[in-house]
Amino acid sequence: MATREAGAAGKNDPLRIVPANEGPWQDVEQVLGKVRCHGGLCYCQRFKLGWSSWTGMSAMTDEERAHRLREQTDCGHPESDSTSGLLAYADGEPIGWCNVEPRTAFPYLPGTRIAWKKRGEDKNDGTVWAVACFVIRTEFRYGGVSRALAAAAVDFARNRGARAVEGYPMITEPGTEITWGELHVGSRSIFTDAGFREVARPTLRRVVMRLDF
Repeated sequence: MATREAGAAGKNDPLRIVPANEGPWQDVEQVLGKVRCHGGLCYCQRFKLGWSSWTGMSAMTDEERAHRLREQTDCGHPESDSTSGLLAYADGEPIGWCNVEPRTAFPYLPGTRIAWKKRGEDKNDGTVWAVACFVIRTEFRYGGVSRALAAAAVDFARNRGARAVEGYPMITEPGTEITWGELHVGSRSIFTDAGFREVARPTLRRVVMRLDF
């Protein structure tokens, strides 16, 4: 799908970004298999399931959440026209992940009311896509991999029929530390660099960024 030059990964080879269905499940597992959310392995299900003790993430085992993601990515089937994210590779090694799908896939996005209701949008509009999550393996962080994934996500959404794509990042300030667990939604600058503009601010620390095609 996309090849982007990246000294980011600390490699001489270009950073290669592909739809997750073009890689094996083991590659997704290598990137996401240790990422925890509220004590459990998330597998990018938090914004899809919420955190209800009865029906949400906490009602499932780690294995069940992994199974859901495996079905959503359709890994190992490069001919598939359905997947839920992008994989970044450096020197043939999987190093990063970005979750990008129609916004309808994420009923529990941060600031949900801001995401559509207060802007007068239909939450069931599948032509608006969302970049919901980034995961970069620890040793490859802080080198531009998330930025490359955000840019690739724009191309991916556009090519699959989106009329707009959104992100819901945290605001970062120099000298103010934000834990990686909070920053999995990305930083505002990542989206700005990919051409997004701010359209709403649900909280003092979070913004809604959008790019219309």
